[in-house]
Amino acid sequence: MTDIDPQDLADRYIAVWVEPDAELRRKAIQELWAEGGAHILQPPQEIREVAAKLGFDRPTLEAHGHEEIELRVTRSYADFVAPGEFTFRPAGDAVRLRNVVKLGWRMVPVGGGDPVGGGLDVLVLDRDGRIAEDYMFPGA
Repeated sequence: MTDIDPQDLADRYIAVWVEPDAELRRKAIQELWAEGGAHILQPPQEIREVAAKLGFDRPTLEAHGHEEIELRVTRSYADFVAPGEFTFRPAGDAVRLRNVVKLGWRMVPVGGGDPVGGGLDVLVLDRDGRIAEDYMFPGA
């Protein structure tokens, strides 16, 4: 596998989620994720509670391939970043163990201040150093 700096990867990963230009976002997704890569999200607690009532004790939300990942990232951007109140920042704690990178992120007010949210991502890289699987744990 290529030599990958985990914090550089984390910075580029977070940059995708805050990129306002759709074409640049699409290009970055294609560079970061493998062709058949996946983004797997642990849903927020309220979704897990509703799913549990329906008999689903381990729900996950998944996007596969560049097109679905782009849709997921674009919707996240539209909901959380585009209104101009918040942005995402890497926590600066990225570490790599073989083909796995763990990174934290924070949702912070655009004007500065304490984080209002955040989470943990675990990225499994393919042989080329691109994201094969992206496990996101908001609130972690």
